[in-house]
Amino acid sequence: MSAGKIMVVDDDTNICEILRLYLEKEDFQVVIANTGNDALRLFESERPDFVLLDIMLPGLDGWQVCREIRKQSQCPIIMITAKGETFDTVLGLELGADDYITKPFESKVVVARIRAVLRRTGQPSSMPIKEVKWDKLSINLTNYELRVDGKQIDTPPKEMELIYHLASNPNRVFTRDQLLDEVWGFDYYGDSRTVDVHIKRLREKLEGVSDKWVLKTVWGVGYKFEVKETDGGRSAL
Repeated sequence: MSAGKIMVVDDDTNICEILRLYLEKEDFQVVIANTGNDALRLFESERPDFVLLDIMLPGLDGWQVCREIRKQSQCPIIMITAKGETFDTVLGLELGADDYITKPFESKVVVARIRAVLRRTGQPSSMPIKEVKWDKLSINLTNYELRVDGKQIDTPPKEMELIYHLASNPNRVFTRDQLLDEVWGFDYYGDSRTVDVHIKRLREKLEGVSDKWVLKTVWGVGYKFEVKETDGGRSAL
């Protein structure tokens, strides 16, 4: 079952292809336009459920495209741009955009923002909620929210994905290379020490939270989310 149709509008074909891969993995149909004029023609013919719209485009710019779409549809729109000025943000929102994200971005974060806009605008979506809970710990990868004892903790996306992956596989030991492959994937361009850095930062956030689980180093191998009791206080998946 399709989660809906998204039109990606960006003159950077590499960005379009990366977004296509992530969105299709989430069961979206994806159509792509590389110019503002093509975007309007494609919008007419394809009638997408959602638009990811770059501002700087050949021909009609993203603001003009947004304005024209809003004349005929309330389809959710997220503006994407390399610019970060407040003026750009305000103008995009005044023209009817639902959200705004600045390059460079992680594609997984864009997917999370799409989910958030779909919920806020009441648009249907069949994408499953990704959440794991342990004693005093809640990791929601759908919203990219980490909560410790009920309090939301600001956490960068890759740290979120790492702790979610480990906590979803309790007591399983992962080598650094496995974590790089399964969490970083093709977004990764560094070396295995980046795993150690992210684990250290997560420990600073999770130190002493519960005596039922721990983020543990397995010397000479890697890391695991160790559960100390039968269910570790797990409440839901």
